[in-house]
Amino acid sequence: MDPNTLKQIAAQLRKPEGEMAAQVGEKMNEGNRLLNLRTIGRLSVSSGDHILEIGMGNGSFVPVILSVAPTVRYTGCDYSPEMVGQALARNQVAVENGRARFLVGDAGSLPFPESHFDKVLTVNTIYFWEQPEAVLAGLYRVLKPGGTLLIGLRPKASMQHYPFVSYGFRLYDAGEVTRLLPAAGFRVLSTEEEQEPDQEIGGQPVRVDGLVAVAQKPG
Repeated sequence: MDPNTLKQIAAQLRKPEGEMAAQVGEKMNEGNRLLNLRTIGRLSVSSGDHILEIGMGNGSFVPVILSVAPTVRYTGCDYSPEMVGQALARNQVAVENGRARFLVGDAGSLPFPESHFDKVLTVNTIYFWEQPEAVLAGLYRVLKPGGTLLIGLRPKASMQHYPFVSYGFRLYDAGEVTRLLPAAGFRVLSTEEEQEPDQEIGGQPVRVDGLVAVAQKPG
């Protein structure tokens, strides 16, 4: 692909918008389904939890979180107005019942009070954080003491095979992620890397891994 096409792909993955937004959202769901489900599984959702997700896309995986217990509440925050609109439509019943809400927002400037959420998760957004230390400080602020943060991502060894990552992506391995977390006040609980089925890039099968980092706000 030529550089302009790669730049367009990178921009859409960062912030799906325009007539391509719906298609991009579905492609992200398809390609990252296992990573999303693994991250949610390690969230250990409990009855009464209020959960924040940064970058929920079109909200396809929200029902998985809400299915744990009828008292679970969910807030989704995404940089893309198109994704927020699709998430609202997809989860209309949960929104009407007061169990879910969705809003447009920037991970670096979260509009929530201090110690507001029990758990926070984010999948495949860390690459786009221009100031990761500031984002993590904001996530620390909105978490309750004892609350957990889960970051799901493709590690650097997998992501470097995608040609579009040269345009606006910051890649991480497990060590780099875990070095960021303590600086924001988090205690690292675990990092788990798992191989997924190969994906095809440029007509060739490429190994794909998923990494889930789990951290806690001391309380």
